Formats: sequence, structure tokens, C-alpha cells
Amino acid sequence: MKLVINIPCYNEEKTLSTVLAEIPKKIPGIKTIEVQIVDDGSTDRTTEIAASYGCKIISHRKNLGLGRAFKSGVEAALESGADIFVNTDADNQYPSSYIPDLIAPVASGSADIIIGNRVPWTVEHFSPLKKILQWFGNLIVRNLIGTDIPDTVSGFRAYSRESLLRLNVTTKFSYVLDTIVQAVKMDLTVSSIPIPTNPPTRKSRLFKNIFQHMWKSGTSLVRLLIIYRPFQFFGVLAVTSFIPALAIAIRFLIFFYLGIGKGHVQSLLFAVVLVIISGLFLVSAIIAFLIGMNRKLNEEILYHEKKRTFGLSSKTKAAK
Repeated sequence: MKLVINIPCYNEEKTLSTVLAEIPKKIPGIKTIEVQIVDDGSTDRTTEIAASYGCKIISHRKNLGLGRAFKSGVEAALESGADIFVNTDADNQYPSSYIPDLIAPVASGSADIIIGNRVPWTVEHFSPLKKILQWFGNLIVRNLIGTDIPDTVSGFRAYSRESLLRLNVTTKFSYVLDTIVQAVKMDLTVSSIPIPTNPPTRKSRLFKNIFQHMWKSGTSLVRLLIIYRPFQFFGVLAVTSFIPALAIAIRFLIFFYLGIGKGHVQSLLFAVVLVIISGLFLVSAIIAFLIGMNRKLNEEILYHEKKRTFGLSSKTKAAK
């Protein structure tokens, strides 16, 4: 069984050595451990350090974002014949010593994806505001996508080969919400294990502050809901437009019945506008639902194409 440990990097010369030094050299049940970094346009000594540790290096000419770096890492791992894929951060946030625990359920076949749960509300270096926002954000995500994963934005994850073939990264910002929403919709088994976190070594490069992170994550989640739960998304908008329209129309009819409706015609026109908007949302829901059905067919075609492509490339490498 082959394990590929993937580390997206963007100017990580200060911490990469620490991360690489702590990665386990042997894990029971794993025949081959390959460490690869995705150099996302670094301008420092990141690639030199990675090369000194014997890492496989996938390079981007310029910074493309964490989502694209993750995608490049997944494709390289599939091509090399990975059975299990672990993604971790180069800033040493996640303890590499927990990799054996992280991959154990995937190796045994009891889970497709395992997420390292940082238990955010207990992390000492998280501010009270960040803990509250993390808890609230995770609560919203869990309820919207229908999962019980407590730390939905943790980037310390293990994937089975099958899950990598099924998932498709569609965002540049971050893959964490993208892949978990897809996994739930595709009925992949997603679970988690509790892990500690190391003290921060630098500020996040994904966002300037927690509010920007909330905005980016929120817009990403809305986009994913439109893609994967279109009827519910547009259906809610249709209902929220129709209810006030109905209330305004009933109010006008009452005034009209009482003989004082002449001065309230503008409210009736407003109700008509809301009904039209509600109808447009309903039509959008139906169209998006039909497009979603077509997307599922395309995902199935892409899954079989990736199985064929990466299966052949893996056999070719093995033969060499």
C-alpha cells in the first residue's frame, strides 16, 4: 500500500524543515511513503529545502491558490499510484506524528475521508472571537450540507484513492469546503479524529483576518449550495419572495373589501413584482436542478475517465 503525503507550499522556507523532519518514515501496513510538495510559485528556498529531504516537487510558475495546489497534488498522487493521500500544511500547524492515526480508518477501509478535528474551541492560541466564529461557522456548514464533522475547515486530511477519483476541485481559494460538500453528496464515508495543533508560526496567507475568512468561506459555501443543492437554494428564495407578496395582496383585498382600496394600488403592484420575482426563482430552481442532473452524469463519466487514465499511468510506472 502506497501513501503520498502532500504539502502545498508558498514561501515556506522557515517551517518546511520542521514539518518534513517529523513525518513518519515507517507506518505499519504501508509499504511506500512518498512525500511531495506543491510549490505554488515560491520565491524563497522552499524547493531547495524540499529537495534536500528527497521530496517529489510539483511546481507552479506563479501563485495559483491553495485549491489549485491541492488539485495538482491529487493528480500527481493518482498518477504515481497512491492508495492513500494525506494533505497537511507547511506552516507546521498540524502534528505530523498523527499521520498514522489519520490514515488508519482509510487503510482499513472503514472510511473514505478522515479529517483531523482540532477541536477549535479548546485551542489555546485561538482568540475568544475566533473560537465563537469557528463554532458558529462549523454549525452552519454541518446543518447546510448534512454532516456531523465537528471541524469542517481543517486542512489535515486523509483520502482514499477512490475518493480522490470521485472528487473534483472547483475553487482556487480553498479545497476544504469544496471537497467535503462533494463527499457528502456522493455518499462517501467522512469521519474525523481529534488532534492537537502546534502554536502558530505565521499569519495565514489565505485571508487577512477572521472576517475576510468568513466572507470567503461563506461565498464559497453559497456557490457550492447553488451547485449541489440548487432546488433547495432557489426554492427558499422563491418562498421568501412569495410570502410577503401574498401578505401584501391579502392586505390590499381587505382594504378593497372595506371600500378604501383606491389609495393602495401601489402596494398591489409591489405584490405583483414580488410574485414575478418568486416565479423567476422557481424557474431557476427547476433549471438548476436539471443542470445538476446533467452534472451528475458528467461526474460519473469523469470518474471512469480518471480511473482509466490514472490506472494506466500507475501500471506504466510500476512496469518501469
